[in-house]
Amino acid sequence: MSQVRVRFAPSPTGFFHIGSARTALFNWLYARHTGGVFVLRIEDTDQARNSEEFLNVIYDSLNWLGMTWDEGPKVGGAYGPYRQSERAPIYKEYLQKLLDAGRAYEKDGAIWFKLLGERSEVFDDHRKKTVTKVANTPAVIDDQIRGRVERLEDEDFVIFRSDGNPVFHFVNVVDDIAMKITHVIRGEDHLSNTSKHVELFKAFGVQPPVFAHIPLILKQNGPGKMSKRDQGALIEEYQKKGYLPEALVNFLALLGWNPGGDREKMPIEEIIRLFDLPAVNQSNARFDDKKLAHMNMVYLLEQPADRFVALARAQLERAQATAALAADPAYLREVVLLSQPKIKSLEELAAYTAYFFTEDFVVDVKVRDKVMAKGDPKARLSELAETLATADFSSDTTIEDAIKALATRTALGFGDYQSVGRLAVSGTNVGPSLTGMFRVLGRERVLARIAKFQATL
Repeated sequence: MSQVRVRFAPSPTGFFHIGSARTALFNWLYARHTGGVFVLRIEDTDQARNSEEFLNVIYDSLNWLGMTWDEGPKVGGAYGPYRQSERAPIYKEYLQKLLDAGRAYEKDGAIWFKLLGERSEVFDDHRKKTVTKVANTPAVIDDQIRGRVERLEDEDFVIFRSDGNPVFHFVNVVDDIAMKITHVIRGEDHLSNTSKHVELFKAFGVQPPVFAHIPLILKQNGPGKMSKRDQGALIEEYQKKGYLPEALVNFLALLGWNPGGDREKMPIEEIIRLFDLPAVNQSNARFDDKKLAHMNMVYLLEQPADRFVALARAQLERAQATAALAADPAYLREVVLLSQPKIKSLEELAAYTAYFFTEDFVVDVKVRDKVMAKGDPKARLSELAETLATADFSSDTTIEDAIKALATRTALGFGDYQSVGRLAVSGTNVGPSLTGMFRVLGRERVLARIAKFQATL
């Protein structure tokens, strides 16, 4: 078999959708799995809706996800240009081939593709008019995912609009021919177009590529395909939230592809090794933001310290967390590493760690009322402050041992001191380990905060 050549052909008419990212990923994975070529082709013939801003979003998103392309804009290649807006001479050349062969004609200012076969006039009940039907043979598509599919194309169709611009079907096929694309991997919603494309390939005397129509991504709640308006649908959202691209790629790979077994977290090298088209499901995949968040949390937990700190700093800069960024770098490092096991996404980090960088943190009133309603929290706070005044703050363990010894003397539990101690020092009931928080803040600040909180009681 000749070298596999696949293409991802987005239109720069909006922000980068998660379904588009999954289509790009399946193409990229198949190219890497087979040692083939991944081509990026930009379908920008719709001048009214195209935007350079959206085009740059496509480039940035693909690069962020690690899906570098072998041919296309910015990298070049033997079959360029790779933007359809720059390929008009090629389209005119191919159109002339159809005109010369009698397979295209002009009507109502547009140019139509002419099917072969006997013609008859039939009244169309749906459109309430008489149309020309062609006695055509159904196109047989041996889809790598759907299996054998037969679709009938029995009416001529427009390939150039009256304004002189080519339609999607024409440029799609011409570019696939000119760029020597061997496999077309795209969403199931394009299956209805495939019979038109097969007819065009036949008219040009070219064997159609191998088709593989991947399942759609459904909305998390309710029926229907996930759209750009649905929450969690745009790749930029995950970049802003500080999600790890490798976590998102892992999640997307499993939306419609089954590697076998119960594997979920997989390194990209293993995904590439195992990925193949017959293992892609026919049934549609439902988006699950909780599963994605969990996947991201697992990846965050496993990040080496230096990379996690770098990612955290970048996210704090996006969040304009000036107090955190102004802190001593060694202190900031301790704070973010202490938080690493607890957060699901880096987006949470600024709010999660805010009280480490200010003495004017807000005390959560609901948490305060709940904590202060149980037992004798005032006495517990005084006992805790007295113990911490002489405790060894050199490690989490030594602080924990001191509090446990206190609890033993008072015949209470560690939790009796933990809830009121966390409230007094952080103003909330969530956060990293209590002993880790005390250690990083230091004895002086911890005791000062406890005293300040006691003064409000």
